[in-house]
Amino acid sequence: MKNSSKDRITTIQTAVIISNFMLGSGILTLPRASAAQVGTPDVWLSVIIGGLIALAAGIIMAILSKLHVGQTVFQFNQQLLGKWIGGLIGLSFVIYFFMTASYQVRALSEVTVLFLLEGTPSWVIVMVFMWVSLYLMTSGINPIVRLFEVILPITIVIYMLVMLMSLRIFELDNLRPVLAEGIMPVLAGVKTTALSFLGVEIILVLTAFMSNPEKSVKAVAYGIAIPFFIYLITVVIVIGGISVEGVVTRTWPTLDLVRSFELSGLIFERFESLLLVIWIMQIYSTFTITYYAAGLGLSQIFKVNIHKCLYALLPVVFIISTLPKNINLLFSFGDMLGMSAFYLFVPIPILLLMLTKWKKRSKS
Repeated sequence: MKNSSKDRITTIQTAVIISNFMLGSGILTLPRASAAQVGTPDVWLSVIIGGLIALAAGIIMAILSKLHVGQTVFQFNQQLLGKWIGGLIGLSFVIYFFMTASYQVRALSEVTVLFLLEGTPSWVIVMVFMWVSLYLMTSGINPIVRLFEVILPITIVIYMLVMLMSLRIFELDNLRPVLAEGIMPVLAGVKTTALSFLGVEIILVLTAFMSNPEKSVKAVAYGIAIPFFIYLITVVIVIGGISVEGVVTRTWPTLDLVRSFELSGLIFERFESLLLVIWIMQIYSTFTITYYAAGLGLSQIFKVNIHKCLYALLPVVFIISTLPKNINLLFSFGDMLGMSAFYLFVPIPILLLMLTKWKKRSKS
């Protein structure tokens, strides 16, 4: 399946998609997951290192993608590795994307049932969410990115407002002492924080739609910058407000922080609802782009219409989302996806980049 000539996105739009992809469940889970690994107030240092690692990986993928103008990773890896090996690797990418979509929609249902729609069957929430997303995806990448351009500014403004209000209970002493136990605890948390920046791998798909694919590296840098600062601020304020010991005992520490204070006399006295609204929008963004990437991958590997692939994936994603029986299994599922992403999107793009350079050198 060829990419439509009308399906063109700018560098900024590409960065917006990357940012929206990254800002999924990590907003609510990163403080707990990283604090459990580090065990000291130095979690913010792990976030910085993890962000830099994600940036380096993203730049490698962006350089690879811009060397294959107009093609997604599902197409050019078959040219480099052959139809069968390239097809299998492409299928592994497709599986990763729709498994990620399943994880995101299940995380959404867990939080929604717990905090917003208590007693509502989770399958109802999941199905409504998936059908609304499917309606958007059937129109292609341009409507998707236009909606994302609306969602991202709203997310940034409301989230920063809520975080600034959380400073009422912030205590700097909860972040001290710095490096009291050395650098090793910080390094122990790097893997967890780096995995929270998952989403940059979508550049392997998006570059094919860019009107200026040579600017893919710039798109990656812009796209990572927003989640990087949001995650850094989140970790600092959540740990400063609750402390490391308090964070590791909570399932959703960011929500617990926001629920722990209220401002009387305003339209909203409790702000967790605002936080949940923007979080649901971000989960919608992550789910939509991962589902679309999976459908696009299937259509390009098997050369069928993308709409058929999108509809065919619907029951698969739904069934997978129901498999984790409790919240601990869901988090284990997320950890498994994170490790899968590491093995798929670090060594394979490096290998493909080396093959691309070698083939171009051989031709010249």
